Amino acid sequence: MNNDETPFALVGGRESVERLAARFYEIMERDEPALASVHRQSPEGGVDPGVKQRFALFLVGWMGGPQDYMAQHGHPRLRIRHAHVPITQAMRDAWIRAMTRALDDCGVRGPVRGYLDQRFAEVATFLRNVDE
Repeated sequence: MNNDETPFALVGGRESVERLAARFYEIMERDEPALASVHRQSPEGGVDPGVKQRFALFLVGWMGGPQDYMAQHGHPRLRIRHAHVPITQAMRDAWIRAMTRALDDCGVRGPVRGYLDQRFAEVATFLRNVDE
């Protein structure tokens, strides 16, 4: 895959990926309160803006854009970083619902959408750490 074929490029670059991340948290906070509650909260309420910014930075790199997350925070080590959170099937499904709605709202379609749906589902399943 060359740089023009990365999900990052196909969805429209940094601004589009950051918009997707922001929409994801808006939907999560509105529709998936149990999921939103496991994130660090801001004193004003809602998910802490730093959490949202860090996810956007991660998503840019994960989708094939600049690797600024790695430069600032090192390897994501997703299972280790999420180990303190009990991730059940229900939490995994809530995450997928919020991301699916965000992808819909941001107009992500076509082959890149199929690819992202599959990869997000794989990662969300990989992060499950509670057997039900």
